Amino acid sequence: MFAFRVNRHRRRLWLLSTVALLLSLLGMAVSWMSPSIRAPLRPGLDFTGGTQIQIERICDPACSPLAADAVQASLSSLKLPADGSEPAPPLAGAAVQLLDGGRSLVLRLPSLSPAQAETILKSLNTQIGGTVAGGLSIDTIGPTLGSQLLRASLVSLLVSFVGISIYISLRYDRIYALLALVCLAHDVLITCGLFAWLGVLAGVEVNSLFAVALLTIAGYSVNDTVVIFDRIREKRVLLKDLPLADQADEAVISTLTRSVYTSLTTLLPLIALIFFGGSTLFWFSIALGFGILVGAWSSIGVAPTLLPVLSRR
Repeated sequence: MFAFRVNRHRRRLWLLSTVALLLSLLGMAVSWMSPSIRAPLRPGLDFTGGTQIQIERICDPACSPLAADAVQASLSSLKLPADGSEPAPPLAGAAVQLLDGGRSLVLRLPSLSPAQAETILKSLNTQIGGTVAGGLSIDTIGPTLGSQLLRASLVSLLVSFVGISIYISLRYDRIYALLALVCLAHDVLITCGLFAWLGVLAGVEVNSLFAVALLTIAGYSVNDTVVIFDRIREKRVLLKDLPLADQADEAVISTLTRSVYTSLTTLLPLIALIFFGGSTLFWFSIALGFGILVGAWSSIGVAPTLLPVLSRR
C-alpha cells in the first residue's frame, strides 16, 4: 500500500488549498465588480426571473453567419406591444448567446407575455434563417418566484451546515465538528470559485441545479471526512504511544484506497452525464464532479493535517 504521510507535507498541502481559496475569492470579487453580473456568481433565470428563449436554427448543410451583437442590436431597436395595462419591457439589456457553433441561439430577456415573445420570434425569423420543427423552447419565471428560489437555496445550505455541525459534535467533539465545517466551507467555496470564473470568462450561469449540486457536495464531503475521523479514533486507541500526527497519517493510509475508489466510482456516472446528459445537466455534472474531487482532497489533505495542530492548541 502506498504510504503517503500527509502530516509530513502539510505545509505544501495547505499552500495548495490556500491558493485555490484565494483564486476562488478573487473570482467571486471580479464577478461582483463586473457591471453585467453584480453578484459573486452569475445568476441564472431560476434566481433572477425573466424569459429565456432557446432556438434551434435550420443548418442544412451549414448555418448562415450570425453574430450575437447583431441580434442584440435588433432586439434593442424592437418595440414590443403592451401587455394590457402593463407597459412593454425594454430589451436594451437582453443577453444573446450562440451555442454549438451558431446552431443554437439563447436569448435572456425580461419577463414577457406570450404575445411579446411571439413578436420577438417573428422579428428574428429572417435574421436567424428559420427554426427547426420542435426546436423552440420558451421558459418564463417571475421575479418573485426567482427570489424565493434563491432564498430557499441559501436557507437549505445554511440548514445543512448547522445540521452537520450538530451531528459531528454529538458523535465526536467540537474540534472534529470545526474541522468538518472547515472542509465543508473549503469544498463549497472552491466550487463556487470555479463557477465564478466560468461566469466571468464564459458566461456560465448558476441555477437551482447548482444549489442541488452544492448540497450534494456538502453531504459527500462530510461522509468522506467522517470515514477519516472514525479511522483516526480507532488509531488513537490502537496506537496510543504514537503522536497524534502519526495516528492521523496511519488513518489516512488505511483509508486512502477506499477514498480513491469511492471517488472514481462516483465520477463515472457523472462523466457519462457530461458527455450524454444534454445541456440541461452539463454544468450540474461539472459542478458535482469537481466538488467530489475537492471533497476527496479536503478529507485527505486538510482535515487530518489540521487536527494535530488544533488539538495541541
